Amino acid sequence: MKKNIIILCSLLCLLAGCNMEEQVYDRIDASVYYQNEASVKGAVAAIYGNAAMSYLEYFWYLNEFSADQIVWRVWNGGLWGYDEGEKTVISTHTWTAESKIIRSTWETAWSTIGLCNTLISDLRKLDANELGMTDEKLASYIAEVRTLRAWAYYNCFELWGGAIPLYSEDDGTIPGSADEDFKQGCRKVYDFICTELDESYAALPKEDGSNATRNRMNQAVNRIIRMRMLLNAGVFIEEEHFTECGELAQELLDGKYGTYSLAADYRDIYHVTNTTCPEVVMAFAMENGQLNAGWMRDMPFLAYTYADYFDFSSTQDSWNCCCLAPSYDNSGMVNSSYGYSEGAKCFLDPPYNDRLGAVYERFSDKDIRKCNYTWENGNYRGIFLRGLMKAHWGTGEVLKADADRDGMDLYYADQIGQFEGATTIGRTLEPVMSPRWGQTNSGVRLVRYPIYPESEGKDFQDIDDVEFRWAEVYYTLAECKLRAGDAAGAEDLVLQVRNRYFTNAADAKDYGRFSAVNEAWMLDQWGQEFLCEGRRRRTDLRRFDKFTQGQWWFFGRATDDGVAYPAKRDRKYEWFPLPQSALGVNPGLKQNPNY
Repeated sequence: MKKNIIILCSLLCLLAGCNMEEQVYDRIDASVYYQNEASVKGAVAAIYGNAAMSYLEYFWYLNEFSADQIVWRVWNGGLWGYDEGEKTVISTHTWTAESKIIRSTWETAWSTIGLCNTLISDLRKLDANELGMTDEKLASYIAEVRTLRAWAYYNCFELWGGAIPLYSEDDGTIPGSADEDFKQGCRKVYDFICTELDESYAALPKEDGSNATRNRMNQAVNRIIRMRMLLNAGVFIEEEHFTECGELAQELLDGKYGTYSLAADYRDIYHVTNTTCPEVVMAFAMENGQLNAGWMRDMPFLAYTYADYFDFSSTQDSWNCCCLAPSYDNSGMVNSSYGYSEGAKCFLDPPYNDRLGAVYERFSDKDIRKCNYTWENGNYRGIFLRGLMKAHWGTGEVLKADADRDGMDLYYADQIGQFEGATTIGRTLEPVMSPRWGQTNSGVRLVRYPIYPESEGKDFQDIDDVEFRWAEVYYTLAECKLRAGDAAGAEDLVLQVRNRYFTNAADAKDYGRFSAVNEAWMLDQWGQEFLCEGRRRRTDLRRFDKFTQGQWWFFGRATDDGVAYPAKRDRKYEWFPLPQSALGVNPGLKQNPNY
């Protein structure tokens, strides 16, 4: 039976900045559609697909491109891949309320919340006995949807703060911002999310090791979102709650909210069977042909010839637009064969002395992940692509580049610049250049999820997308201990996770330029462990006051169109502005301060 519901076009699109009138195509009472538990379960499951598609792409853009680890790279000043500046403004901290990428993110944000509101309203009207269910089981489904809605709100709250509307009732009203005063709005949104989580967690299922809850909101997911609220309370409501956060993290590790453990082999987290991995707390179910985010999985980083490297054919096109923030400047002598600069200076060393960016060089050389992705003995090894690219995992013929190095050997350098051999548009190589000037061989590439060779019979698009994992609890407790003065306790927790990346456990203490266990070290560890997992801005940089006040790569060192990129940016960029399109149709929305 196909569910027919009231079409909420007016409400959802007004929140998203559209101007449409509501059209009710069909109206069926909830008691008519919901005949048994299977119909309830199906309605709940349908929202997960919407949630995955709403948040996995655009929210990743804003949280990663704006931070210090992932770059939206274009070349020739924007001749190729500039995308009308849509994403470049995120990497350069030059966005405005008119920026298309912010409008697109806003427009994807509200459908999940609207669907949750409708379903919660429906479920609360049902009689569990008439559906062959217990009251407890029906309450569990309601708690699941409330937690999913709280997760959706958390994602929005991180970007727009107290300017977002609180829309929790399915009554057709068009709410404005949570409060006219931004700080008061932050408090109201914070309290709303926390209340939703606290009132619903006990009714949720608890993972018992049978893997039954890894594709659903469960008790541990609920408590991890609550843990994030406490961890970031200083950013959200200007209050520190590290003590309470540490206590909740410890309860999680003690097994109070479910049975989990760290994966001994990190590759199990991202494997096609990752819902059996004890570290995966929750992952969005993916399957090619039904629901998949394959266009976002590694594709932004890879060249158009990626199938030749991986011995795999796919319907997914690669983008060749993203790379890691470079570790080296462009000083020294250009190697005309491969197009990179020999004798370049690392941004982590004098005269720069950065502690942000420089992703590849922040990893220890002894870390088993720090090598080119290859396939051997039925599994992959390494998560990077650097140097000369050859087919068949680096053992075959040299692959060729395209675009501004069309037909030349494809080589990935840990630098970003307008190197020799490229078509130039009024700009020659400079020691430090912005993301607008990264030719095709610029930047180390990342392979976060494995791409299986054709012979394995596995499709990388079938891998479930991990949203919550157990290592986050370890790192959260570690940070809370560090802030309380227990550096040894913090290091021990981080090492419990980090040991799996080293053949010799003693090497796990090789922190490179981060020899002291302090906040800079903790921020670095967050960045390495959760590289490209969509949380660098939200979980890391803002809490350590490095998002606008920290310096990396081109900030304070490069210019474009005669304008210098400042080493420290205006603090208004701590929050994103509401899109002008939304303000134009909903007068109740109040713009974030200083925009």
